[in-house]
Amino acid sequence: MGQPENRSRRAAVESELPPGQRLQRGWPVTHYGPVPKFRPERWEFRVFGATADGDKRCWTHEEFSALPFSTVVADLHCVTKFSMLGAEWGGVPARTIAALAPPAADVTHVMVWAEYGFSANMRLADFVSERSIFATHKDGELLTAEHGFPLRLVVPHLYAWKGPKWVRGVEYMTADRRGFWEERGYHNVGDPWREQRYSYQEEPGDGPEL
Repeated sequence: MGQPENRSRRAAVESELPPGQRLQRGWPVTHYGPVPKFRPERWEFRVFGATADGDKRCWTHEEFSALPFSTVVADLHCVTKFSMLGAEWGGVPARTIAALAPPAADVTHVMVWAEYGFSANMRLADFVSERSIFATHKDGELLTAEHGFPLRLVVPHLYAWKGPKWVRGVEYMTADRRGFWEERGYHNVGDPWREQRYSYQEEPGDGPEL
């Protein structure tokens, strides 16, 4: 009796997945390098580069934690082919940061910087998407260190590597520049629905030359 219903539910879930992805029940830990030690007294989040007023903006951990808190329910699609559906992410929307520290009028891209000099580039429009969020929580609980505490970026409509763990700042750019994985063969845009995994798949206009 239950088999047709189970098949129907499974088909509905699979229809929500981008091409080549599989549903993940847990949340695997995936990152490059060691987990950094969090030192709140030394932690700083900064916005710099081509800002509207030419100055950089900085927040201590206490100041960043006091910014308006929001939640968004969104999926996470890893380029390694697993997807988590319907997680609740809590934190500070990226567009809130862009409003508090506006980019110059000619900014087209951002570079998101994280611990150990890790970076990920994306178009400004992707960064300020209404569901892009600097997450401190998942499903109502603080992120663990392995999953990016104290701060990770989530950009639901791009592959998860575009949202680094252990974020420390954002650089506004007037021209595109490849980040860490984008320099090492990953696609410069990273749209999971178009299965943009690797740089050899890029079309003219997708990014600067390698």
